[in-house]
Amino acid sequence: MRKLERIYHVLNSHYGDLFWWPADTPFEVIVGAVLTQNTAWTNVEKAIRRFEGKLSPERVLSLPVAELQEIIRPAGYFRQKAQYLKAVTEWFISYDCNPDAIKSRPLPDLRAELLWVRGVGNETADSILLYAFDLPAFVVDAYTMRLFRRYPVDAGETYMDVKSFCESGLPRDAKLYNRFHALIVHNGKEHCKKKMDCAACPLEWHCEKLSS
Repeated sequence: MRKLERIYHVLNSHYGDLFWWPADTPFEVIVGAVLTQNTAWTNVEKAIRRFEGKLSPERVLSLPVAELQEIIRPAGYFRQKAQYLKAVTEWFISYDCNPDAIKSRPLPDLRAELLWVRGVGNETADSILLYAFDLPAFVVDAYTMRLFRRYPVDAGETYMDVKSFCESGLPRDAKLYNRFHALIVHNGKEHCKKKMDCAACPLEWHCEKLSS
């Protein structure tokens, strides 16, 4: 069994399905993907609650920038993120907010479009594609890079290296990518922290525990 598959099966057997990305609509996922940049998810939840159940593309686009900034203040970097939210909302509205219209487009074209949107980098683009639209775009984050260094998995050093490695080494399946990313993040918070806490980690007997 290859290393990627072993990591997935060990984590999945231990944690099960984590039902990852808590959101009610694709647009809420898009908003969350922007707001979670450089902050904890708990802060994103605080910001989203401040929309008071009225989070919609039309509202985000029509809100004065200062008012939008105040709503999302708990997520940090609120001045920049307000601009990013308006930009990505314009992108979503260009498809009439229709997920089916978006999913009908070739995945590489969609990803390239998103990367042209202000404030959308690799991780944000892949998070939107995977979690908002169930498209097979593997998400790489700091937890992934840390785990792969320590395990180790020779996936490369850059975001695109690791993404390409994972997508070529796993079936092209959005559900699998969703679960795998969730498992890596959860285990990273529980055990594979900046300061390792290996006791009872499901990967303890497989991992070489290289220092990060």
